[in-house]
Amino acid sequence: MEDRKPHSIQQPKDKNMVYLSSAYLAPVEYYAKLTAYKQVRTEQYDHYMKQTYRNRCTIAAPDGPLALTVPIVKPDTPKAFTKDIRISDHGNWRHLHWNALESAYNHTPFFEYYKDDFRPFYEQKYTFLMDFNEGLQQLVCSLIGIHPNVTRTTAYKTEFAPDEDDYRERIHPKKDCRMEDPDFSPPVYYQVFQDRLGFLPNLSIADLLFNMGPESLLILKKCHS
Repeated sequence: MEDRKPHSIQQPKDKNMVYLSSAYLAPVEYYAKLTAYKQVRTEQYDHYMKQTYRNRCTIAAPDGPLALTVPIVKPDTPKAFTKDIRISDHGNWRHLHWNALESAYNHTPFFEYYKDDFRPFYEQKYTFLMDFNEGLQQLVCSLIGIHPNVTRTTAYKTEFAPDEDDYRERIHPKKDCRMEDPDFSPPVYYQVFQDRLGFLPNLSIADLLFNMGPESLLILKKCHS
């Protein structure tokens, strides 16, 4: 894939379209983009890379941040498109992820309220990672009360119009969101283990939703400086 210079980031009032990678229970920063842009393009023609939010989310477990990773079937080619990545059944991951979510959020104000909406995603099998991610994203958006205009890309772009922003590789578990995204200010909100762990910024949207429930949208709107 070609090397690209970082695309300039505009102020929220100018935002029209954003390009994002597919993501598993994406972080708060990702959902802030869904609220800020008129149009969202989810990249499906990128070359799949490991150790990204495509198949990983981070939650606040009782002992600290915990990464949950969806195992994938190793592609036959090193340059497989994300749209072709299949989910593996290895390691009973669905059961482990659900148990981790339940352990982390069972005592939050809204886990009991939302758990029956999330549980089916850890009981049924999805073939493709993107379908699984999209299904969870649609659920989260409906629970938060946002209706972003999200479609998949039809080709891989390397050049962007002035009103388009590229965050496909900026929102990344190994990158500092405050360095990569000067528009984003991680909002502080109630977390159930905050007294023990301190506030943990930019965790999975699940953390915000289970802790704050209907107020999640208000928190997301505070994310942009």
